Amino acid sequence: MRKSFIFTSGLTGLVLVALVASVAFQTPVAQKEYMTMTVIESIIPAGLGRSRILIDNGGKMEELKINNIYSAVGINLQNIYDNDVMVTAKLNEFAGAGWHLDFVNTGVQSPTDGGKDGIYATRYIFSREN
Repeated sequence: MRKSFIFTSGLTGLVLVALVASVAFQTPVAQKEYMTMTVIESIIPAGLGRSRILIDNGGKMEELKINNIYSAVGINLQNIYDNDVMVTAKLNEFAGAGWHLDFVNTGVQSPTDGGKDGIYATRYIFSREN
């Protein structure tokens, strides 16, 4: 009878040690934070639109002015290039701060039947571990 008590006590102690060890060495669940950057490029002729980069970082909005795709003489390729440089700079800045680009969504909206006016919108969704 004494052997069976020692065996049961030893087994109970072993289970208790295993349980405590599993709780003590659990990896905490990683917490993520998210950020969005939306690039709105106006395609209103003569440069009359408002093109912007909007950044939502923790409830604070940052608004950066970028060039409209059209100028007074039509499509302005230099403006498109300048916008690309600004977007790339922001992407590099966020990557350097530990942000990971998770998703990119695009859309086009034109309120007119002929599609003469409108916007291009690109939304970048980032995350990083806390």
